[in-house]
Amino acid sequence: MEIVSEVRTFGGRQIRLKHRSSTLNCDMQLSVFLPPQAEHHAVPSLYFLSGLTCTDENFSTKAGAQRVAAQLGIALIIPDTSPRGDEVPDEDRYDFGKGAGFYLNATETPWKQHYQMYDYILDELPKWVEAQFPLTDKRSIAGHSMGGHGALVIGVRNPERYQSISAFSPITHPTQCPWGEYAFTQYLGGNRDAWKDYDAVELIKAYGQVRPIRVDQGLADNFLEEQLKPETLQAVFDETDGPGAIYLHEGYDHSYYFISSFIEEQLRFHAHYLL
Repeated sequence: MEIVSEVRTFGGRQIRLKHRSSTLNCDMQLSVFLPPQAEHHAVPSLYFLSGLTCTDENFSTKAGAQRVAAQLGIALIIPDTSPRGDEVPDEDRYDFGKGAGFYLNATETPWKQHYQMYDYILDELPKWVEAQFPLTDKRSIAGHSMGGHGALVIGVRNPERYQSISAFSPITHPTQCPWGEYAFTQYLGGNRDAWKDYDAVELIKAYGQVRPIRVDQGLADNFLEEQLKPETLQAVFDETDGPGAIYLHEGYDHSYYFISSFIEEQLRFHAHYLL
């Protein structure tokens, strides 16, 4: 483990780290916020998955989550959005390749050697980070946009691993939107049935949901109708009668101005199940 940087904030520690990932076959950076309570005992954690083009630093520097996380005694684990490095294949697109791993396990060449973000988030990262820091095995998961898609998919598929799930402006139905269709074709191939394993709407439709879900969506979001489709997620919430709710916010867009406006509500939502 290499500590890239560390600062004090709200009585806790904001740390940026580098480690070698055997799952992704590359070096990875991530950010961790440890609340002041972690100096005395192990604390639960919230994993936050970021969106297209982002790194771990977008959420850690723009969301303003540390103040409330420090009050509540919740650690924040913020991974990168894709494998990185000169050896990792890429395309000259903002919505695919580096910065756009879509939190799935790629099955197609050349992507499958490195793009195994689902396994990294679910297995390797928690084992590694929980061995480095005073964290309990109580976890929740959240994300924004592509990361909201990742949080929903990973959380819904693994209810035994997460206490609660939330998302800001998630790609709810990636098998039916341009971002998802392009990425899934490249990463997973042309069998659209295989895509359903990484589509929150299809997963909840097929298997229901166990853990509580909170989604916050701005109604002035430029991607609302073409890419995000929150109405499709609301429909499966209604059909399955599971513990899910979508909160719509008039006038808010897709940016971190939106996330920072409602991050406290999401953190307190997770605290109800983590603490």
